[in-house]
Amino acid sequence: MTVPLESVLTTDASAEVGRPVTGKRSVGARIVAFFGHAVVNLVLAIIAIFWLVPTVGLFISSLRNSTDNSQTGWWTVLSAPAQLTFNNYSDLLNNSQFVGSFVNTIAITLPATLLVITIGSLAGYAFAWIDFPGRDWLLIAVIVMLAVPVQIALIPIARLYGTVGLFGSIAGVVIFHVAFGLPFAIFLLRNFFTQVPGELMEAARLDGASEWRIFTRIILPLGMPAIASLGIFQFLWVWNDLLVALIFTNASSQPVTVAIQGQLRQFGANVDVLSAGAFLSMIIPLIVFFAFQRYFVTALLAGSQR
Repeated sequence: MTVPLESVLTTDASAEVGRPVTGKRSVGARIVAFFGHAVVNLVLAIIAIFWLVPTVGLFISSLRNSTDNSQTGWWTVLSAPAQLTFNNYSDLLNNSQFVGSFVNTIAITLPATLLVITIGSLAGYAFAWIDFPGRDWLLIAVIVMLAVPVQIALIPIARLYGTVGLFGSIAGVVIFHVAFGLPFAIFLLRNFFTQVPGELMEAARLDGASEWRIFTRIILPLGMPAIASLGIFQFLWVWNDLLVALIFTNASSQPVTVAIQGQLRQFGANVDVLSAGAFLSMIIPLIVFFAFQRYFVTALLAGSQR
């Protein structure tokens, strides 16, 4: 039986379709790929070192006394490690004013962060999945408030706080941070919550689930990366804030940023005291960021996975 040539060619061609390529890369290609990865890793390592140099210098300066800091640079500790001491930190922690400012910072940052996350999550869910009268206009108003600078509201709110008795209190600073943190929180979470498949909520409603149950059992678990990212942003903004705290607090309610600024104005030459205080105020945000960085990265990559 004779097989036509056209059928043989067709069979051979179809057999080749989808067949994986088993050929190995050449030695030159592997060398180029190796050096390509090596160059990228080297560049990233150099960038990381440059980013870490100021932090390392600040930490080493905080471990040297005022005489050493005034006479030589912090890098001289590499040849004279005997300069290192923890006396600056012990003196700082024995300073009741500085310890009180740390407590005030925590008392301001935690409520301002938790309130923004809670209210922003509820409002973001409402704007995303609950149909109520005036929803679109309220969302436009929230977006417009994103463009309002903080500096515009300082004088009117200071007068208002003086009238109602909130000026110089921790509660006044917390309310200010919550008010100016909510527009961004609502806008961010609303956009993230709209990416949740609507079929999940429709199925839950058919099963008799309430809006609160849908929010706690579906929206919150799926929106945790965005909520954690919002918490990081809000925490860093409030913890590192100087302008708002400088205006609305007094000596008994000032946070650590105002305390360090006062030490700089009063003891400008005491680099050891200032560096120790600055490093202590910086280490807490770093711990928070690295503790929640996996949620932060997940939120950044969420859009690219769709």
